[in-house]
Amino acid sequence: MQDYKSQSIYLFQGLFSAESLKKLKLPKGSPVFVCEGRPSLEAGRKTLNFFSKKGVAPTVISDNMAGFLFFKGLVREVTIACQYADEKGVLCDMGALILAVLAKKHEIPLKLLPAEHRHRFLGDPKAILSFEGKQMAPKGTHGYVPLVEWVPAKYLK
Repeated sequence: MQDYKSQSIYLFQGLFSAESLKKLKLPKGSPVFVCEGRPSLEAGRKTLNFFSKKGVAPTVISDNMAGFLFFKGLVREVTIACQYADEKGVLCDMGALILAVLAKKHEIPLKLLPAEHRHRFLGDPKAILSFEGKQMAPKGTHGYVPLVEWVPAKYLK
């Protein structure tokens, strides 16, 4: 991994709409980290491809590795894909809540961008039992795959 001690990173999580990504304005040379988006990896792939086409060399992380980046004081801003919002909070791709909690705790700005809307709240249980087509769990193991989660408004301020 590159040395990011002199720079703060921009962290992205979720499946963003193409229009919302096009509107992004980041300082030139800003380090960009993208959460991979398990179980399908679609969110990570699309966001990584977007930045690569823009000439930005993003770094991909597992969603749960973001906590370490906060701990090290490396996160400058968090951007999360939002599917629905009201005064009580926002509906986002799974993994957004922990980033919102961490951003609030570390007093890091949190941005919401429109998501590519999904119509399902739960994914195929088999998706979490394998990775890139390879079985990861023993037979008889069950999977639970929520695709979205609610982020209460108190974590958005």
